[in-house]
Amino acid sequence: MERLDKRIAATGRWSRKEAKALVKSGRVKVDGQRATDPEEKIPDDAALLVDGHLLSSERYTYLMLHKPQGVVSSTQDPREPTVLGLLPPHLRKLGLFPVGRLDKDAEGLLLLTNDGPLAHRLLAPGKHVDKCYYVEVAGELDETDQQALAEGIQLKDGTRCRPACLERLPAGNQALVTIQEGKYHQVKRMLAACGKPVNYLKRLTMGPLELDPSLPPGAWRPLTEKELAALEALRK
Repeated sequence: MERLDKRIAATGRWSRKEAKALVKSGRVKVDGQRATDPEEKIPDDAALLVDGHLLSSERYTYLMLHKPQGVVSSTQDPREPTVLGLLPPHLRKLGLFPVGRLDKDAEGLLLLTNDGPLAHRLLAPGKHVDKCYYVEVAGELDETDQQALAEGIQLKDGTRCRPACLERLPAGNQALVTIQEGKYHQVKRMLAACGKPVNYLKRLTMGPLELDPSLPPGAWRPLTEKELAALEALRK
């Protein structure tokens, strides 16, 4: 059993204060009955409707963040601003963490959740989940670079990367790079090994998720039902 306002707030769409207001204004139904008490204890499997829309019974929260440059992909850091610092206080209390990391000077798609099993599924090397990055490098990318990444490039420390895809764009120093791993600074290190250091890096996709073009850097939103369904399919 859990308090109604807490259950609504756990979706990430509303704060606890906003959840109370939803209930008091008559906009919430529990198992078909209009709720009146935000502190009512409800069963875990109770069906919740807000304004006629069914809330997921999932106990986790999923947020898409457009990570800006200048913040670190960490839950806390004594010296640097973190991605969790971009969220309102009520969401920081939910135990959210970034799924994977983006460098401090990189930007783009970052999934924040408190769903540990899903995070493992997305990050496990053996699961082969694609991650696509837009890059700008110093110099001109050519077929030699494409072939090197496609064969699985060896980094300067001897680490061998899995085969990756480099799609050159019309501007010779721009490309889309797709990898299925998450080694430390991997995209930067692969291209540096080709003699083409990265000047700009932006993650566009991670598995079935695509960065929402309407989200400016620093902005976030809950995942849509379609996005949630796509993530759920990864568990199978």
